[in-house]
Amino acid sequence: MEKYKSLYKWMILPMVLMQLGIFRDYWGDFTENAWSVHIHYWTGTIWYIYLIIQPYYATHGMLEKHRTNGIIGMFLAGGVGITAFSMMFRDLNTAQLSMDNPDRFGPFEPWFFYGVASVEIVIIIAFGFAVIKSILTRKSLEDHAWWLITTVFLIMMPALGRGIQNLHIGIMIEDWPNIPIMPSLYVSQAIIIGLIILAAIKYNKPKHPATYFAVAINVFVCFLEPLGKSETVQNLLITFIKG
Repeated sequence: MEKYKSLYKWMILPMVLMQLGIFRDYWGDFTENAWSVHIHYWTGTIWYIYLIIQPYYATHGMLEKHRTNGIIGMFLAGGVGITAFSMMFRDLNTAQLSMDNPDRFGPFEPWFFYGVASVEIVIIIAFGFAVIKSILTRKSLEDHAWWLITTVFLIMMPALGRGIQNLHIGIMIEDWPNIPIMPSLYVSQAIIIGLIILAAIKYNKPKHPATYFAVAINVFVCFLEPLGKSETVQNLLITFIKG
């Protein structure tokens, strides 16, 4: 328990990275965002806040609060996943708009939006799996804590990726629309994987199943381009998400 006493402080870092990454896309056009976007943003943000306050409660003599908030947190985790799924249609709709008007989104071709939808589905399922594993291992402090910690790295990509992407586009704006969009994703994934490894080393969890799982999911995200360009994947997404 003692080694996790300062964990809540370290959990502020991914929270800040997530907020910085999504800041422009969310707050930049706040009033134009769909209701589902607002709900997903705030459930995700509160989840990150929970993973700051929960370790604090657990390691500072407030176990009863920790347990009560844990029950509420499981409800919140479900909200994070469900609201993320509810926005899948937006990705496919944007892909269709990109097909109808190729110049509208500049370097973002239809395959990119299909790729985003395909990797985000896996991310959401992985997030749910990690949360369930934390429940099943709740009697083991080490396992319970680590499965929950890794959830922040499983759902960081959409926010951090957008931030890195916006920075990349800003630097190369003179080349618009001939800007390669995948390098920014590789950078964001490298940052996330690096954070996972650093956290795993700090808390002596480099060989924990949750560590391997989180790294594997983030490596999978790097295959966004071939997934998005696959006609099979596109047809599956259109069939199941658009009905």
